[in-house]
Amino acid sequence: MPDKNEVERRKHIKKELREKARLEFEQSLPISREKFKKLFDFLDEKLSKTGCDDTLKLSHKFLHENEIENIESVIEWLNENGGYCDCEVLNVEENFDADAIL
Repeated sequence: MPDKNEVERRKHIKKELREKARLEFEQSLPISREKFKKLFDFLDEKLSKTGCDDTLKLSHKFLHENEIENIESVIEWLNENGGYCDCEVLNVEENFDADAIL
C-alpha cells in the first residue's frame, strides 16, 4: 500500500493530467463553448419538433444563421467527435462536461 506522500503525489499527477486534457480540449474547439451551447440548444429544440433526417442540415443552418466563418472546420470537428448527423451532435455535448474530459 502506498504511503501518504505517494497518494498525494498520485492525486497531484491525476489533477495535472485532467487539467492538461481540459486545456487541449478547449484549444481544439473551432468555435467558443458559448456558440456550441447555443448550437446544442438550437438542435435540441428543432429535433424535438422534426426529428433527425440523418444529416447535418440543422447544424449547417445554425452555423450559417450565426455567421460562423469556419463552418467546414466546425463540421470536421463535430465529425471527429462523433457528430455525423444532427442528433449525434447532441451526443457531442457530453464532451463538454468537465468530468468527461480525460
